Amino acid sequence: MKRLKRIGQYLKQALKIYRLVLKSPHIPTRAKLFLTFALGYLLLPLDLIPDFLLGLGQADDLILVFMLVTWALRLIPKEILNPYRAQARRIEITS
Repeated sequence: MKRLKRIGQYLKQALKIYRLVLKSPHIPTRAKLFLTFALGYLLLPLDLIPDFLLGLGQADDLILVFMLVTWALRLIPKEILNPYRAQARRIEITS
């Protein structure tokens, strides 16, 4: 359960970074696409595994979105990403 909580916190911060990154011209297009696919998958009613299958449906959503976000953040050079991470933390503190 702690691991799922950490993954949820990671995704929450990643989505804040996503909002900031999407506007930047310095971010690779592929990274923006992965982030957009992750967000779209969360918002669209389509599922790889139906949600009624005792937790498997939610697990596949979480795993797929986690993978897409992780891949996207790995494509962004750290010197570009770090200021966005710091800015996302400031948003979290002031919210």
